[in-house]
Amino acid sequence: MEKFVEQTFLFDFYGELLTERQRQVYTSVVFEDYSLSEVAEELGISRQGVHDMIRRCNRTLEEYEEKLHLVEKFLNIRSQVMEIHELAGNYHAEDIAAISKVILEEL
Repeated sequence: MEKFVEQTFLFDFYGELLTERQRQVYTSVVFEDYSLSEVAEELGISRQGVHDMIRRCNRTLEEYEEKLHLVEKFLNIRSQVMEIHELAGNYHAEDIAAISKVILEEL
């Protein structure tokens, strides 16, 4: 999985477990594409401090996934529902296709 997509999933599932400051820094650097220097200046910390915080956040999010496997389970369920959706379409099972489509949209 591409690193950015992986970071997005991990943050979506576990981001609320980070501190407010960690979320702020992580969001600014990873998702809003601010430079380390820009974030450091805004928060009054060093560029190295921002870099270290991003590394710690990544490590923390990965540790949560190692313990809870929520992203892995989500991706497996999504894959299985997509397969059901495709199979239902091949057999003209409109009800199954409709239900699987709703599930995929909710995931």
